[in-house]
Amino acid sequence: MNGKVALVTGGSRGIGAATALRLAAGGADVAITYVQGKEAADEVVRGIEAAGRRGLALRADAGDAIEAADAVERAAAELGRLDVLVNNAGVGLLGPLESLSPADVDRVLGINVRGVFLASQAAAARMERGGRIITIGTCMTQRVPGPGGTLYAMSKSALIGLTKALARDLGGRGITANIVHPGPVDTDLNPADGPYAGAQSALTALGRFGVPDEVASMVAYLAGDEAAYITGAEFSVDGGHAA
Repeated sequence: MNGKVALVTGGSRGIGAATALRLAAGGADVAITYVQGKEAADEVVRGIEAAGRRGLALRADAGDAIEAADAVERAAAELGRLDVLVNNAGVGLLGPLESLSPADVDRVLGINVRGVFLASQAAAARMERGGRIITIGTCMTQRVPGPGGTLYAMSKSALIGLTKALARDLGGRGITANIVHPGPVDTDLNPADGPYAGAQSALTALGRFGVPDEVASMVAYLAGDEAAYITGAEFSVDGGHAA
């Protein structure tokens, strides 16, 4: 990753923060986006800089059609280029089917699908041969273990088709596109000691939550030179949730 520039959307915490720090440890300059929590974003930037790389925190809402693409342009302009895009920003909205409003549908699809498409489109226009687009999906695209996940699973499943199509559109330019599906991961939004953690752990073959760096390690591999012949592929980092 030496000399490369990456953008991680939603990089102020959880999987996004772990990914940003992992890429920086590998030698990349890294920009992250955040919506809330500037202090957390600044802390990630300090971690990137502690690794000897340039870091940049950009406030950008992936649900805003203009800001989703503009974040890519700003990152590339300020850091000089763009080699890797990690589409990590997303929203999880779970609930009974009858409780979901049209506004809920618009919000989830706006962030989880439209925002990813627009960021990927903008990144593809900036990337040279060897570029990487890596999107964070979910284990619920492989297996939905219970009710309440219709809207979320639908939005993330759309990213599988987007990834495969991007691989075809960009393969001739040597740019790859892949998607990573995390299982239950210990984050602030879904802690391993939370009220629903026991049931989630039981759904995995390993019987435990993952940690953000376990997902970040897969993203870092796909971002590197060794993964140059991998594109249009899905990777589960889910503890056997789909087994």
